Amino acid sequence: KIFSLICAVSCSLIWGSAFIAQDLGMDYNGPFTFTFGRLFLGFLTLLPFFLIFEFKKNKSILFNYKNSINLFVIGFLLSAGNALQQFALLYTDVANTAIFTIFYVILVPFVSYKFFSKIIHRSVWLSVIICLIGGVLLTEFNNIQVRLGDSIAIFNALFWAFHIVLISKFLREFNYPITIACIQCLYASIFAIIPALITENINFADMLLDGKEMIYAGVLSSGIAFLLQIYGQQNLSPAPVAIIFSLEGVFAAVFGWIILNQYLNDIKILGIVLILVAVIFSQLAPIYDKKKYG
Repeated sequence: KIFSLICAVSCSLIWGSAFIAQDLGMDYNGPFTFTFGRLFLGFLTLLPFFLIFEFKKNKSILFNYKNSINLFVIGFLLSAGNALQQFALLYTDVANTAIFTIFYVILVPFVSYKFFSKIIHRSVWLSVIICLIGGVLLTEFNNIQVRLGDSIAIFNALFWAFHIVLISKFLREFNYPITIACIQCLYASIFAIIPALITENINFADMLLDGKEMIYAGVLSSGIAFLLQIYGQQNLSPAPVAIIFSLEGVFAAVFGWIILNQYLNDIKILGIVLILVAVIFSQLAPIYDKKKYG
């Protein structure tokens, strides 16, 4: 559990800092191209570990019909979540994109209830209201581009919610973290390159110009961090893991302020605090009400 805790904290730190690379990595490349590059680099990073540690153990069941479908769906959700994050960063700043992305922590119970008949604790409803208030404080209503970016980031959180729920469910049936992390990155990169070829001009020279940012987001955030995420979900209960993952929003806001000079005024800081309080409350309250929550 100590190892898993370290993994989860490291994961949230990497994810938070990677928003800077994602924001800077579109000077020469479109959102789909950057998404493809980082996810394919994530696959290449994990491939040696997959071949050494897990391929022989699961090669007979890896590509059976059920596992293939699960990996296919998880890869699609990962690709959509990453691509929408990139589009959000085109219109709003790092802090807004990161904070609205962690709405997935509150959306997870809704997804679990709707599709897997899990009980929704009443604390979620209060958390949603607090999040909406925080979102209002973060959004600049006089800037339609920022409002568009915020909306994309909120929609993006839905894909991450499905991704987290399905990862947890899949791990109970197919307990091979490196395999899941590696193959999902491969499938996700394929999903990203298709619209990139249609709507963007993919140029290897342009990808090299954003190479540092793509390597950081690919090797660390897509490769290592997604593996850390799965190890965290494998060995710790969902509530503390979700709280730790939500810290990526704080890390991203701080890095954006320090590195990109994306200043946070008092109103925005209050909005961020409200959303983080709501996220943490939605996870802690059920722990103290186990009879009803299960």
